[in-house]
Amino acid sequence: MVSRRTFLWANGVVLAAGGLGITLPEPAAATTRTALLPNFGRPTRLDVADVSALHGNDQLLLTTLQGIVNRRQPRLYFNYDSAGYDLRWLSSTGAAVTRHDRPLDLVARYKNEVRGAIVHDPAVPDSVNVATTLAGLENAVAATAEQAGRYGLRIITDLRGRFKADDVLGTYRWQLDNLFPRCTHALLTGLPPTRTARVDGVQWREVAHESERIRDASNRAVRSFDLSQELSGQDGVYLRFQDSLGDDGWGASVGSVKVKADGKEIVSFIPGTDAEAPYLFDGLNSSIGGDANRFSDGGGYFIYRFTAPAGTQQLLVEVDLWNQYLVTAATTAPTRVEPFPYFRDYAAAMRAMVFWLPPSGATGTLLDEIFSKVKPTTPYTGWFSNDVAGEWGGVDRASQHAVEVVPADYYMNATVHAGVPAKVSNRVRPRPAATLRNRVYLTLTFGEGDNIQYCQRRMRELWDDPKRGGVPVNWTVSPLLADIGPALLAHYQRTATANDLLISGPSGAGYTYPGSWPAKDVDAYTELSGRFLRETGMDLVYAYNYRNPENTGWVAFDERIVGSYRKNTPLRGIIQSWESGDLLTRPAGIPLIGNFSPQGKAQEYRDTLLKHIEGWDGKSPLFIAGAINAWNWTPSDVAELGALLTDPFEIVRGDTFFKLLNDAAL
Repeated sequence: MVSRRTFLWANGVVLAAGGLGITLPEPAAATTRTALLPNFGRPTRLDVADVSALHGNDQLLLTTLQGIVNRRQPRLYFNYDSAGYDLRWLSSTGAAVTRHDRPLDLVARYKNEVRGAIVHDPAVPDSVNVATTLAGLENAVAATAEQAGRYGLRIITDLRGRFKADDVLGTYRWQLDNLFPRCTHALLTGLPPTRTARVDGVQWREVAHESERIRDASNRAVRSFDLSQELSGQDGVYLRFQDSLGDDGWGASVGSVKVKADGKEIVSFIPGTDAEAPYLFDGLNSSIGGDANRFSDGGGYFIYRFTAPAGTQQLLVEVDLWNQYLVTAATTAPTRVEPFPYFRDYAAAMRAMVFWLPPSGATGTLLDEIFSKVKPTTPYTGWFSNDVAGEWGGVDRASQHAVEVVPADYYMNATVHAGVPAKVSNRVRPRPAATLRNRVYLTLTFGEGDNIQYCQRRMRELWDDPKRGGVPVNWTVSPLLADIGPALLAHYQRTATANDLLISGPSGAGYTYPGSWPAKDVDAYTELSGRFLRETGMDLVYAYNYRNPENTGWVAFDERIVGSYRKNTPLRGIIQSWESGDLLTRPAGIPLIGNFSPQGKAQEYRDTLLKHIEGWDGKSPLFIAGAINAWNWTPSDVAELGALLTDPFEIVRGDTFFKLLNDAAL
C-alpha cells in the first residue's frame, strides 16, 4: 500500500511550473525504503535566522520561500519562538551554519530561485491557504501586494477580490476543482489560515475569579459584571475568559451573554450561534461544548468585544458562567489577526493542497469529499478547528476514509529535519527483570506523542527536566518521525535513561480510530504501523478508537481490530484511551488495558488512585495504566508523585507492566 509514496511524484503528478512546460526537480534524497513522508535531501549548509519577532505576513513569506528553496536542497532554517526550540535541534542537523541577523534579507538572497509571488487577500483569511497551495505549484512565495512590490517579486497570481470572506465553501470548492488535480495526492494538509498574536502593553483588570477547583458546574450562575470604567476606551470593551487554574482542564464556561447600556439591553446571544459572531473578537483558543456553551481550558482563552452607544454611563454584562473561570477586561485590542505561517515549508515543497474545513456541517461534507479522493493510508498533516470537538470529528471522518492524521500544524523546519540522517534504532529495549507479586502495578504514560510538533517542542522541554529518569515512565512518540524527523527520534532513543520507555503514540503510524476504518482497509493501516514499529523498535502502543454514539465514552477495540494488529505488527500490548480505567481484555490474545486519568497534580492524583483501589483485597496483583497530561505535568511532577506512592504501589515501565500482566493471566 505504501510503495507508491517513495516520492510524491510516484503518484504521476510531476508538474509543469506555471504551465510553461518546465519540469520541477524531484526531491534530492532517494532512499532504499519507501517513505510515507518524503525528504528533500541532506542539509549540509544552512542559512539560519530568528523570525520569532516578525509579523505573520513576513513569516508566511519566509516559510513559503523556505519550502521552494529547500525542495531543491535544504538551505533555510528558522527559529520561530522565543523559547528557542528550533535552536535546540539545530546542532542535530550536522550542517554548517551561517547566522543572519536580518531574516528578510534572505528574500533577496534566494529571490532568483522563485518565479514570483502569489498575493493573498487580507480581507479573505482562507486565501492564505490557497496562496500556499499555489506557491507550491508555481514555484513561488505567498505574499501581500506590498511585500511583492518591496522585494521586486513578479505577481504570478493575485487573489484579491477572487473569493468572498464569508464563503469558505466556495473558496475551497474552487481550490478542489481547479488546483487539486495538479497537487500531490500522497499528502493532504489542513492548516488554519490565520492566528492571533498578542499586542504588548495591554492592561487587564480582573473582574471575577473562581479560586476553587470546580469541575461539575456546581457554581453555575448568571453573574453581572460592571464594565462602566472601561467605557473610557475608544476601541470598545474587551472581556476575556480564561482558566483560573490551568492545570486540569476545567476552565471558564459560558452559556449565555447579555449586555445592558444604562439599563437597556443591547446584546444577547448564546455561544455557537450566529448572534454571537459579531461580538466574538478572538475565539480560536476555545471550543463549543455540548451544552451550547463556549469554554477554554489550560492556557487558552476567548475574548468578546462590545461597544456602547455614545454617552453611555453604565455598562453591565450578564454572563451565565461556571467552572474555573478568570474574567478580565481591557479597553484596547489585545490581539491582532495575521497569517498562520507554520508547516507551510513542507506543504509547499510537497505541492500539497492546503485547506481548513471544520469537520461538521457543510464544511465537513466537503472534507469527506477531499478524503475520498486519496488512497488508503494517505496522511492528513496539520490539524482541525474547534479544539477537542474538532479533533474527535475530524479524526473520525479521516478514519472513515482510511486516512491517518499526522498532527503537524506547529512542526517547524520540516523540510530540513526530514532529510537529516540519523541512526534510528530498531532494537526493542531490554526489559528489566521482575517477579509477579500481589501489588498494585502502575505504569505511567505521557500522552500526545502522535503529535510530531509535541515531539519537537513540548516533549523536548519535558525531556530536559533534570528529574527525568527518577521514576519509570512511558513516553509516547510518533514512529513517523523515522521519516520526518529521524534525528529527533534518535535523540530520544540515545538519551533515554533506564526508566524511560518510548512507545508508539495513537494509534501506530499516525493518529486514527481503527474501528472507524472501512473493514477492507484496516490491514493497510496495521501493515503500515507494523513497518514503522519494527523500524523504530517499539512493541507497545497507546491507542484511541471512536466514541460511542452518545459521545459519552470510547468504544473498546474488538477481536477484528486487535487481530489485525496481531497479524501485522510486533505489538505485545495496547493501552487504550479510556479515562475511567475499567477496561482489561485480551482480544486476539493481546492484552489491552484502558487508561486511568486522575485530575490535578501529584497529591490529588495519589488520592484518586487510593480511592480507585478501595475494593482491592490485596490477594492478587492489580494493574493500572495511569495517564499523564503532557501539557500540564513535568518529570518533576512525576517524581513528586513517585515519592507519594508507597506500598502497595509499584511503578514500572510499560514493557514490565505487560510482562507481569501476562504472567498474572497464566
